[in-house]
Amino acid sequence: MEIDDLDRQVTHALRINGRAGYREIGTVLGVSDQTVARRYRRLRAEAGLRVVGMPNPIELGYETWLIRLRAAPDSALPIAGALARRPDTGWVSITSGGTEIVCNVRVPASVDRETLLLQKLPRTPRVTSVSAHCVVHQFVGGAVGPDLHDDALTAEQIAALTPVWAAPGGGRSAAHLTSADAPLLEALAWDGRLSYAQLAASTGWPESSARRRMQELFESGSLYTDVEVEPELYGFRAAVLLWLAVSPSRLAAVGAALREHEEIVFAAATTGPTNVQALVLCRDMPAFYRYLTEKLSSLEGVERVESEPLLRNVKQLGTVR
Repeated sequence: MEIDDLDRQVTHALRINGRAGYREIGTVLGVSDQTVARRYRRLRAEAGLRVVGMPNPIELGYETWLIRLRAAPDSALPIAGALARRPDTGWVSITSGGTEIVCNVRVPASVDRETLLLQKLPRTPRVTSVSAHCVVHQFVGGAVGPDLHDDALTAEQIAALTPVWAAPGGGRSAAHLTSADAPLLEALAWDGRLSYAQLAASTGWPESSARRRMQELFESGSLYTDVEVEPELYGFRAAVLLWLAVSPSRLAAVGAALREHEEIVFAAATTGPTNVQALVLCRDMPAFYRYLTEKLSSLEGVERVESEPLLRNVKQLGTVR
């Protein structure tokens, strides 16, 4: 499949506002709503594009843990698949020649951490080591906001598509997620662009209730949307996980700098022997080399860098398809 400029614009628009209507996107892009709808359906069918609605772990007060498991090469994929099917995993990837699995797990802050690490993780002799790193601050990506990777839209187009409640100074409701929202979250984890009629059918709620609750949760920041794609189709063939050891006195400054790097799609401060984890997305390995040697190396306070090429995304967002 060939991705053209309009495809990139539609994708960028959905990253800004995953619930934006075809007419709204078309007006900003200067094309018809039918054109946007056709492009969206094509991208969904052929490029793996999917908008996912997700609960905001920061607003919920959840802890996010980055888990690294080493396993025998012949067992890494089934173990990763088991992790991907769990509702508490956000993403699951295989790195390091197929012998390491990296995933993030979102859990209530009150959870028994011993239970999480010793009982919920795969219990098999094929797992040779496990390490867990708690995210203490997220700099970019996910619920914190879109990265700088997409550049298909102008600043004016981005402003036009940004929801009122997401704009600086936008109004916020006081709504919070409850256990009664579980059917809604389950539906949005599969498809964040389901119509209100479809959401009503999935939840068993009246359509007016689904509409009102969605608006409340998005306005409060308890829900947000993200976009899943196949990066290679967009020309990015080098995805690399970085584990950085940063001087504590420079941690905030390095995080702020990473937030301004268009190659960075996720970055967070963590516990552990390395204290920053980041995901870099480049067009190829020579481009990653330039990023490593020209941008990252210039940041004061970065004492050590461990890099792992991402071999396979077993799960990106939401429910595994």
